[in-house]
Amino acid sequence: MGIPAVAVATHEFRTAARAQAGFLGRPDYEPVFVEHPIQDRTREEIEAKADAAAVEIVTRLLSAAGEQS
Repeated sequence: MGIPAVAVATHEFRTAARAQAGFLGRPDYEPVFVEHPIQDRTREEIEAKADAAAVEIVTRLLSAAGEQS
């Protein structure tokens, strides 16, 4: 079904992300959400947010890839 991908957004965009998934025919799709805001964070803070989300992102990617096999 293509290349596995995971949408990542901040909590501030939760409603919009869910609406977009529904419009695209995937109302059950749940992006990975990270803490908002990010634009005014230091590099270290952004890296910490990425590290915190990485396990969930990798788990979903591997799960999707396994479903395609």
